[in-house]
Amino acid sequence: MSHTSLPPALGFAASNVASRNGNQRHLSVGIVGGGFGGVGMGIRLRQEGIEDFTIFERGETVGGVWRANTYPGAACDVPSHLYSFAFAPGTRWSRRYAPQPEILAYLEECVEKFGLEPNLRLGVEATAASFDAGSGRWTLETDDGGVHEFDVLVTACGQLTRPAIPAIPGADDFEGPVFHSAEWDHDVELEGKRVAVIGTGASAIQFVPEIAKQARSLAIYQRSAPWILPKPDVAYSERKRSLFRRFPIRVAAARLGLFSFFECGTYAFTGKTWIMTPFRAVADHERRTRLSDPELLRKATPDYEIGCKRILFTSDWYPAIARDNVELLEGGVERITAAGVIGADGVERPADAIIYGTGFQSHNFVAPMEIHGLDGRELGAVWRDSPDAYLGTTVSGFPNMFVMYGPNTNHGSGSVPYTLQCQYNYALDAMRRIRDRDLRWIDLRPETMAEWDREMAERSAHTVWVTGGCHSWYINEKGANTNNWPGPWLEFHRRTRRINPGHYRAAA
Repeated sequence: MSHTSLPPALGFAASNVASRNGNQRHLSVGIVGGGFGGVGMGIRLRQEGIEDFTIFERGETVGGVWRANTYPGAACDVPSHLYSFAFAPGTRWSRRYAPQPEILAYLEECVEKFGLEPNLRLGVEATAASFDAGSGRWTLETDDGGVHEFDVLVTACGQLTRPAIPAIPGADDFEGPVFHSAEWDHDVELEGKRVAVIGTGASAIQFVPEIAKQARSLAIYQRSAPWILPKPDVAYSERKRSLFRRFPIRVAAARLGLFSFFECGTYAFTGKTWIMTPFRAVADHERRTRLSDPELLRKATPDYEIGCKRILFTSDWYPAIARDNVELLEGGVERITAAGVIGADGVERPADAIIYGTGFQSHNFVAPMEIHGLDGRELGAVWRDSPDAYLGTTVSGFPNMFVMYGPNTNHGSGSVPYTLQCQYNYALDAMRRIRDRDLRWIDLRPETMAEWDREMAERSAHTVWVTGGCHSWYINEKGANTNNWPGPWLEFHRRTRRINPGHYRAAA
């Protein structure tokens, strides 16, 4: 086995770079996850001419988070035109902010348009993966007993796929229906019922206004008030929708304008806090205008810097919590009983149903798989203290593996599909090098990983996510930023255009 640095003179166009023996290596790719990350990766592989790939999706259809989250009011909080791929722009949106069914339909249309159906394995969950250095191949095990081998492993499990349910005393005692917003039980009738909602995050601010219209009473248990900006949502007329379909340049122009706006926001989160001043003023004005009750206004006012947690976009939240049948409670939950919920005030409020709006296990980037790399090291153990990946995409000791929407690839401002597009470019460049130089594997150097960790810690120290006085899913238990990219997206795009050969070692 020989280890070499990748040749710095190696070209990036796969079609004109010869291997050492004159033949390109055949590459097979296993993709875990059929959401935006997995579907987009499949499309880009096909465009690159790599046809031997399989997408494993545990659900019965593609969609990922947009398949799972079917709660009332589910919609995107990023404008539709930006929340789609530049190489497969959506042109059929009915609104500026697409509802969940339309986003799911968009991904299903992508599968059909790019002919991904033969590459899909639906209803199959990947359970384990292990790398063999001798052959340079990954063995992927699935819950149906299948064993599959690939040259390259792509994990596209996402950051927001596994519901997080807090450990609350007495939770098992409750005698009524209980479910998480990401596992909405549509068989539960909420009309005229007493409903308890635990959490006030991005999902809750969408479903609470919907169920408040039908519930007899609604008790919302809030740990901390969210920063909220009005959502400038509008329905597109049929004429405008027709123009989007006939003239894709209009979609491209909308994407550019939206990207520029959100890119300005990246600087507000990462040191230039003065940029957030007008947004804070709009949020404060919206809250004071919508809420006339002084006590409710106090409860709904955040006690941390704007941007420290995810800023939420809605024009329905404040009217909903001001309804006569809705009660906003501070301090979270002390205990759950057989008949209801005891809040921080010690009062038990009866409930017929409990709904968790408590977010996701955002630090489990490849859960529930066990992934074993070189020397048998297990990724969960490597990430026990703090998940990390170079450019959010590769991990030292795990050759030929690429993590989509991995550590430090989220942001308080921007679009996940854009982030994924950048990662696709990086992963595909690496695959070209493996294929065109007939390499067994490439692996990120440990010193590159260590330098990246230092960079992320230093740059994150000055972001509002760390200094803003809150606790969010962006930050782990030790106060380290594990989820967000602490810079502008144009920088991320530049750094992921191609791999740096000096950052990797290779086995020929």
